[in-house]
Amino acid sequence: MKTIINDLHKAFESRVRLGIMSALAVNESLDFTALKEYLEVTDGNLASHMKALEKEEFVGVKKTFIGRKPNTMYYMTKAGKRAFEEHLNALEALIKSQK
Repeated sequence: MKTIINDLHKAFESRVRLGIMSALAVNESLDFTALKEYLEVTDGNLASHMKALEKEEFVGVKKTFIGRKPNTMYYMTKAGKRAFEEHLNALEALIKSQK
């Protein structure tokens, strides 16, 4: 018998990363400040989780300037969308298997 939890993606085990991906799933892109405020995390905490998701190539980054202020925007990549959908499908299958 195949264990359903094997289909859960390790990158989404953290509540912060799960929150990041959830927020990006329903928004085309979000800037660093919006994500930080939404998730109620520190700059360093968010930055470390974003780096992990960038390393997996699940999120992309676009750096621009608004006036003279730097602005970092994040978006979900195609690979990130696919991986996140597979993770959610595995969670749903796990829940349904317990009925």
